[in-house]
Amino acid sequence: MEKNFKELLRASFKSGDTEEWLDIHFTRPIGLAFALMWAKLGVTPNYVTILSMFLGAGAGWCFYHTELWWNVWGVVLLMLANFCDSTDGQLARLTNHKTLIGRMLDGFASDVWFFCCYLAIALRLWNQTIPFTDYQWTIWGFLLCSYAGFHWHALQCSLADYYRQIHLYFVLGEEGSELASSEAEERTLDAIPKRKAGPFLIAKKGYFWEHVFHYFYLGYCKKQERQTPEFQKFFSKVKAKYPSAAQMPQDFREAFRQKSLPLMPLTNILTHNTRAFVMFAACLIDQAWIYPLFEVTILAALYYYMRYAHEKFCKEMTV
Repeated sequence: MEKNFKELLRASFKSGDTEEWLDIHFTRPIGLAFALMWAKLGVTPNYVTILSMFLGAGAGWCFYHTELWWNVWGVVLLMLANFCDSTDGQLARLTNHKTLIGRMLDGFASDVWFFCCYLAIALRLWNQTIPFTDYQWTIWGFLLCSYAGFHWHALQCSLADYYRQIHLYFVLGEEGSELASSEAEERTLDAIPKRKAGPFLIAKKGYFWEHVFHYFYLGYCKKQERQTPEFQKFFSKVKAKYPSAAQMPQDFREAFRQKSLPLMPLTNILTHNTRAFVMFAACLIDQAWIYPLFEVTILAALYYYMRYAHEKFCKEMTV
């Protein structure tokens, strides 16, 4: 029997521990409604993801302008891009149309949105005056936005996502989490068929995109693991004792959940909604510099606290 809307919506939530209120009551329901519409029209998830990229790039173009109505349109377009981001995953589940290219596009899409937005803000600031001074931002706006985007945005989002997947692993097990490791990715990468091209080994025909995905995903995993040395020690001992989450005693899993749970709101703050709201507000009041500064100060402080707290309890739980 086909599921109704509420059942489909409930099935799209991984865990109440990691879901944000706004996503539960706003983003996910709208995303599911769009997913049902696209499914009836025969549109694939990849096209929805590509659409989100254009919407996000359009938002960046709007945020370049200082006029209020341009910025209102920027807010609308970035919200639509975010709805598409929710839609493509739900559409993939509805239509059972999950592909490797889809995973690559999905991970790349939000990078496109925010790259365009950071670039737009940097250009917007160029001729504006730095607050409390008589100097224009010029290159300093580019440096601030580059530091915020290329360093802090990537760092904050990757660690927040890692902590959510770790939490889901202990709560739901392997089937409910996308927790990956560089060791497993290296094995996957090595197993991809290759052929010699002069002095180099390259992926055989038909395996190019698979090789590209796992090559970059390996680097992503290594970056997450470098930030979490105490968790790596803890988890290696846990895996040696309990090869799968199902083999862990329930009280051990619950003890980890209780320590990890207070950090889940921070993982949400450090991903999309909070930073989007601050960007919207900063652009709407024509003080766009507030957003990158917020990222390198307030969000950076939350990032350090989240990492410190997680590493601390992992060290305490290491046996």
